[in-house]
Amino acid sequence: MNFLKRLENEILIADGAMGTLLYSYGKDSCIEQLNLSHPEQIMDIHKAYLDAGAEIIQTNTYAANYLKLSRYGLEDSVKEMNSKAVQLAKQAVGSNAYIIGSIGGNRGINPQSLSLEEIKRSFREQLYCLLLEGVDGILLETFYDLEELETVLSIARKETDLPIIAQVSMQEVGYLQDHTNIGEALTRLESHGADVVGLNCRFGPHHMLKALEQVAIPTKAFLSAYPNAGLPAYTDGVFHYDGDADYFRKSAHDFRNQGIRLLGGCCGTTPEHIRAFASELKGVEPVREKKLQRKEEKIVVSSETTEREFLPLESLVKERPSVIVELDPPKKLDTTKYFKGVEALKETGIDAITMADNSLASPRISNSALGYLVKQKTGVRPLIHLTCRDRNMIGLQSHLMGLHTLGLHDVLAITGDPARVGDFPGASSVYDVSSFELIQMIKQFNEGLSYSGKELGQKTSFSVAAAFNPNVRQLDKAVKRLEKKITYGADYFITQPVYSEEKIISIYEETKHLDTPIYIGLMPLTSSKNAEFLHHEVPGIKISDSIRESMAAFKDEPMKAAQEGIQITKSLIDTAAELFNGIYLITPFLRYEMTAELSQYAKQTSEKLRRKHRV
Repeated sequence: MNFLKRLENEILIADGAMGTLLYSYGKDSCIEQLNLSHPEQIMDIHKAYLDAGAEIIQTNTYAANYLKLSRYGLEDSVKEMNSKAVQLAKQAVGSNAYIIGSIGGNRGINPQSLSLEEIKRSFREQLYCLLLEGVDGILLETFYDLEELETVLSIARKETDLPIIAQVSMQEVGYLQDHTNIGEALTRLESHGADVVGLNCRFGPHHMLKALEQVAIPTKAFLSAYPNAGLPAYTDGVFHYDGDADYFRKSAHDFRNQGIRLLGGCCGTTPEHIRAFASELKGVEPVREKKLQRKEEKIVVSSETTEREFLPLESLVKERPSVIVELDPPKKLDTTKYFKGVEALKETGIDAITMADNSLASPRISNSALGYLVKQKTGVRPLIHLTCRDRNMIGLQSHLMGLHTLGLHDVLAITGDPARVGDFPGASSVYDVSSFELIQMIKQFNEGLSYSGKELGQKTSFSVAAAFNPNVRQLDKAVKRLEKKITYGADYFITQPVYSEEKIISIYEETKHLDTPIYIGLMPLTSSKNAEFLHHEVPGIKISDSIRESMAAFKDEPMKAAQEGIQITKSLIDTAAELFNGIYLITPFLRYEMTAELSQYAKQTSEKLRRKHRV
């Protein structure tokens, strides 16, 4: 009896992560190559999952295709690795479990990085190797790009009558990276012939269940879920997962209630997580009907109410790497170049455009007005800076009410540079409140109350960022200030520009005890003069001697100097992306082409790290 027949009346338990256990043994190279070099360890892991209660075991072939193996110079070993993987699985579990051939997705954040023709050739080679060894089914897992999955699923369906499991990975809760709704995506996979459709990777049980609330039970296929063991932590240069198995046990019946028939684990899961699922669901009748939760509405701007259309940045950056870019409103009224910049940055896949509030006390186009236009014209999320300098209590409250009415929910609350540093040194700095009280005020708005305690008639839904200046002699004291902002309600932090790998590492070490996310600020230098000005004259920015010397080497060559500034920032991104999910790029002098290149690089770097550390 194949496992599809059993899924008609049972909930089957699948295995968990292979890489998690191999990494714990000190294996950090090509996991699939271990089929040949360390077969006994692969078999031991299969046996451990079988003993934990898994009835469906996947082969150690997730990345055993030509495209991925070529990164290690192993592209000629596709057949050998895949064949050996199936043999090891069969030898380990015998007839006590079904063996499914695992094939992972190739496209990541940039879908156009690989053509469909390349993907087809690579997929066919791996598929044939698995089929020739006699697997019981095919598992297509961790596909971010729906076009890729539909393409390879159609190929697989034509080549075999074996059961096919097709699983996507969400970009945000309920949506793929191309904004396709999860329910629609799974329906499309069912129409292409998938026997089991579902979700794996990226999210733990909480967010995966949240997405499944909006997914109907398929009419022909069955539903599957392979959640991660929460979010990874990074300690002493190693990524690890701390999600405990008891949490999985408590979520088991929630997955059943969402109609799941096949339940396994992805990154970070171990035999103990699978044992927890099995202990709760073995022999339990599956759910055949369920009531769907109402989908969250997209934003509708009116004088009455607004609702979110974006996942809050603090939630997003906890789940995946995120890049936001500061593109300050222009000082003159022509916005043509500004919107060209927004479009260029949008193409790189950034998560938000941040807009300063008259930075360095120099007047610019209102960031709230420009933010509204950015959102309406381009669909890019605006993150509006709000200072305490220019508005008294009346103005601040009015401004917040206006942001809510416009549907602008992301705010960075800062004190602001004093007026005397700007274009109008005789102007008054208000400072009725500090950034601490401003954060508190915004959070009180979220409770439907003004700062004075009066009813607002509605609750706002602001997500509040706070500033963090790590460019100080005593970083521990700066962290104490950061912790105080957390007590006032800060949801996440954005740092001042950092210009040394050592500083980034120090920030990580001093803040790793905190759960509040941090975006590391990076701003490319444009020239030697720019570097010296920032270092000596701009509060909160310090640049190392070595970087200033590097820029000085090109002081008479402006184009080379700008390129050197980009290379320096890329090096900083390499360090920051290893330690933090959030990268905050600051655009100098509206030179958006620099931050567009850096944004693309940051996305690619994060994707490489995700693949490197995927477990």
